[in-house]
Amino acid sequence: MVLNQSPSVIVIGAGLAGSEAAWQIAKAGIKVTLVEMRPANRSPAHHTNEFAELVCSNSFGALSSDRAAGLLQAELRLLKSLVINTADIHSVPAGGALAVDRSKFSSALTEILSSEPLITVKRNELTKLPSENQITIIATGPLTSEALANDLRSFTGLDECHFFDAASPIVQGETIDHSIAFHASRYDKGDADYINCPMNKQEYERFREALINADQAELKDFDKEDAQFFEGCLPIEELARRGEDTLRYGPLKPIGLWDPRWGDVTNKEVRRTKRAHAVVQLRKEDRYGRLFNLVGFQTNLKWGEQSRVLRMIPGLTNAEFIRFGVMHRNTFLESPQLLKPTLQFRERLNLLAAGQLTGTEGYVAAVAGGWLAGTNAARLAKGKEVIRLPKTTMLGALTHFISDRENNKSTKGLFQPMPANFGLLPELEQRIKNKRARYCAYRDRALRDLETSISTK
Repeated sequence: MVLNQSPSVIVIGAGLAGSEAAWQIAKAGIKVTLVEMRPANRSPAHHTNEFAELVCSNSFGALSSDRAAGLLQAELRLLKSLVINTADIHSVPAGGALAVDRSKFSSALTEILSSEPLITVKRNELTKLPSENQITIIATGPLTSEALANDLRSFTGLDECHFFDAASPIVQGETIDHSIAFHASRYDKGDADYINCPMNKQEYERFREALINADQAELKDFDKEDAQFFEGCLPIEELARRGEDTLRYGPLKPIGLWDPRWGDVTNKEVRRTKRAHAVVQLRKEDRYGRLFNLVGFQTNLKWGEQSRVLRMIPGLTNAEFIRFGVMHRNTFLESPQLLKPTLQFRERLNLLAAGQLTGTEGYVAAVAGGWLAGTNAARLAKGKEVIRLPKTTMLGALTHFISDRENNKSTKGLFQPMPANFGLLPELEQRIKNKRARYCAYRDRALRDLETSISTK
């Protein structure tokens, strides 16, 4: 890389989006100052000082490119994403998903970015936006500090949105009772990388009742009256309150999970009469299966209550919990009113936003936003025209959706985070009835259009 004396870019936040953005800027030969508030100021969810710490799950979603998250991953590989490449290197078995060893993944990214000559890391909290003349990317994520959120509110003239998110507990793998729990992936797809804890009807009903009546932790630092649970990451106790079978149609869904010890797997009558009433799944947190995450078990219960209630799960009676669930505030912008599809602020083109702060949901979407914001910040620094990606790509569809002021007029003030999904993509020229074939066609068009788009930039 050729060292440029000026101009330079400031990236605020060294999460997934900020890490990707800083790398893309440096890769383009532009100096970057990467500002990370930890360890001077920690968020309620972070536990380390490493860059790109994963706080809710260790999974980047489905690997298969005929799934929405998988397509977004494939696009980022084509775009030479540092974060996705690092995730691939430090992946752990997780059926058909891209999951990583959290510690190795974050440590590797921290080392790469800290040793890059064009990147200067500053460990302090920025409470105000830099001057208008300074090219800046805000990538503070869903855990933006209160001081900076207040300055953003002052700049935009709009109240920032916020909802509450929760991280799942982690147990030590060797303390799981494998005489009860069994290894399997749903519908036997991929390797049997999940541990499954089956419940009969009575066990399920007692467990649900305990969840509903357990004591919740106080949201000391949050505005309780305005708390909005994001539907994609609801606390397990909130799901339990929504109905007798809500959990069984959600994270405790038993369909497609079968323990061969129950009988002949090919016998439909045996499967119908003997399958579990509900199943709790655990996913690897590390390559060697020493730690396991309770899938879908985000919670705001007090830690003592978690210890009591979660040990009611068959197979976890004597489990050792390495970390209990925590709950934290998530902040995101009213992006349709504020951002362009290039991720520039409409009222200050030298200021860009990236990651979950923009209202995209999920790890891979955060990385993708970091790639686009970083690429465009570098182009601004070089005096080049910024890019916007085709709506036929998953990244292009996401950024166009969150910046579509006209489409979101009717939902002003009600804008909610959006995950990658095929419903965002334009219809195909020819309708395909078979869903799998249709998704494959979306994928082929997206990757073809993306390759054409970046080859002309």
